[in-house]
Amino acid sequence: MLDPQSEFFDTAFRRLQQAVTNRDWDKHGEDPSDPETIHAMQIVVNIPKLDPPPQLALVAAAAEATVRLCLDDRAGVGFEQGDGSFAAAIDAWYQHRIRKVTRRARNAAWERVQLVPGITASYDGAQARAIVPSAVHRVDPVVAKLQIGGTNVDDGNVDKRPSDCPHIYLDAGLDMSTGKLAAQAGHASMLLAANMSLDWVQEWARADFPLAVEKVDSQVFGQLLESTDVVVVRDAGFTEVAAGSATALAAPRAIL
Repeated sequence: MLDPQSEFFDTAFRRLQQAVTNRDWDKHGEDPSDPETIHAMQIVVNIPKLDPPPQLALVAAAAEATVRLCLDDRAGVGFEQGDGSFAAAIDAWYQHRIRKVTRRARNAAWERVQLVPGITASYDGAQARAIVPSAVHRVDPVVAKLQIGGTNVDDGNVDKRPSDCPHIYLDAGLDMSTGKLAAQAGHASMLLAANMSLDWVQEWARADFPLAVEKVDSQVFGQLLESTDVVVVRDAGFTEVAAGSATALAAPRAIL
């Protein structure tokens, strides 16, 4: 449920903005000895065995699902209200490293995932569901049994999006898996929303969150890092890439 004009959308936006804008990412509140302090959003991508979707379509669906969940009206209700558990779970996640874990599902497993609280987005036939975050040892059993590996799919072809919609660029030179790319793009979509004005984000929501995702070689990516009006994702280094690596960036429009 998402109404860009509602007070709940406004509150969800402000909470996201406060959580990530000018944040010192070294201050994350995690204690490795206390699993209650390690929170993550699970992102489930639908990868049918026959005719799997293109990689960038899956990644874009994950990016859209992530920002939709963060701005959902339920993310803006009072924590103590009857339906405040959705907002409280997101807020607890914001207080920590804002981790994301990508898993794959298909067929009946994908259908079961739709019953777990979250938001599903579709992009050129690809589907991804962002699950309401939780402590990692409290992941819903339906989701916890899904594999984290095996998310890689072929590049394929994705329909080109208008140049005036938000664009996410990924560093192809880092050779990240599809699951890793999905997590990075999801973070990029969050950061972009948080760094724009409420009016801009409301307009993006009214347009149904159009976005484009592209992989570019490392040299081009390095040049894009120098652009103005971009937000940059730097990875914590837990998987696949070194800590501090710039993995993705997002801009409110195409910059290539």
